[in-house]
Amino acid sequence: MGNPKFSQLAETLIGSEIVKLGGIIKEKIKQGEAIFNYTIGDFDSGQFPIPEALKQGIIDAYHQGYTNYPPADGEMDLRMAVAEFLKKRGGLDYSANEILISNGGRPLIYSIFRSIVDKGDKVIYPVPSWNNNHYTHFTEGQHIQIEALRENNFMPTAAQITPHIKGATLLALCSPLNPTGTVFSKEELAAICDLVIAENESRGEGEKKLYVMYDQIYWTLTFGETVHYNPVSLRPKMKDYTVFVDGISKAFAATGVRVGWSMGPVELLNKMKAINSHVGSWAPLAEQKATARFLSDEKQLNEYFIHFKNEVSYRLTHLYEGFMQLKQEGFSVDAIAPQAAIYLTVQIDLVGKKLPNGQTIINQQAVTDFILDEAKLALVPFGFFGADKENNWYRISVGCSKKEEIPDVINSLRNALKKLS
Repeated sequence: MGNPKFSQLAETLIGSEIVKLGGIIKEKIKQGEAIFNYTIGDFDSGQFPIPEALKQGIIDAYHQGYTNYPPADGEMDLRMAVAEFLKKRGGLDYSANEILISNGGRPLIYSIFRSIVDKGDKVIYPVPSWNNNHYTHFTEGQHIQIEALRENNFMPTAAQITPHIKGATLLALCSPLNPTGTVFSKEELAAICDLVIAENESRGEGEKKLYVMYDQIYWTLTFGETVHYNPVSLRPKMKDYTVFVDGISKAFAATGVRVGWSMGPVELLNKMKAINSHVGSWAPLAEQKATARFLSDEKQLNEYFIHFKNEVSYRLTHLYEGFMQLKQEGFSVDAIAPQAAIYLTVQIDLVGKKLPNGQTIINQQAVTDFILDEAKLALVPFGFFGADKENNWYRISVGCSKKEEIPDVINSLRNALKKLS
């Protein structure tokens, strides 16, 4: 192949498979096809606008001249508002100096990996999960992948983690989980915390700690009887070993507003702050000012959450019921009842089925193509989230879906499945 033209990282980093799939979908739409695009973990602002008070607050802040650099760790009024928000709604007690603001969750995740992981360090993470494989590659960490299973709602277990925990540097967890929309049970998360505490207490003075990155960006979006749990509330000792990823991106359908925060040990946050200051990944000052005001308005928060969660829940529930109806009709599909986030986990098991032209569907990529071409339904396979490429489970994202189109989605899928034998 000759000498590489760029860095080893650039030459070996895999681009986002979801973005690539998005390009294929855009091309189909450009050619006049009507596609139900349920791939992107984002929101259609027509269906899910950000809170009006937050939007107006951003506009007002720009008019008031908040257009310069913010502090590297974030505006004090925002950090104080986040601390209060977390205490009231999440039961977490963090002071302003234990909170770091950034422009969304991604720079925080990047700086967590960069602050903790050296080349060759063991990074434990479940698959499917969002982008942990890529961030581990960034840092040249050793990939320790835990294949999460259907019987545990695709959440990793303490039993699966135990054989790998000795000497590990980072355990990357997410709940509610992207891509599955499922959550940790209280018992399972507590068992994982006990593992981490015991491992850290067994290490010598000069040894690195084992940190848990706990991505809870979807924690405000739980439905029905689902309860969100976090390591620090379950085991207070975990405060020394846990760094959170959180923010407004999903809580307020504000993915493009770019305000996120981490809570964690001050010595770790200071390292993350230094990295982020060089990258320039602070949230815009006007957005910080507006978010601080909005988080402090209890009435506006409550009104928004009630409406927003009802809208998301309606879509998830009706799609789930549609898949269950198809399953009852004898088609090879399944789904997990909605728990949280904006995702529904569905199974489409068609490998080995015959197409109308007599050809056999030979692999999961062919299944994905068939569903897109025949049902006009675009979904993301778990293989795009680090799981085995032949895994037959998929993520449905409802952030860009319309309530009235859901019966058409199920009917279109039904008609496609009827063509197989």
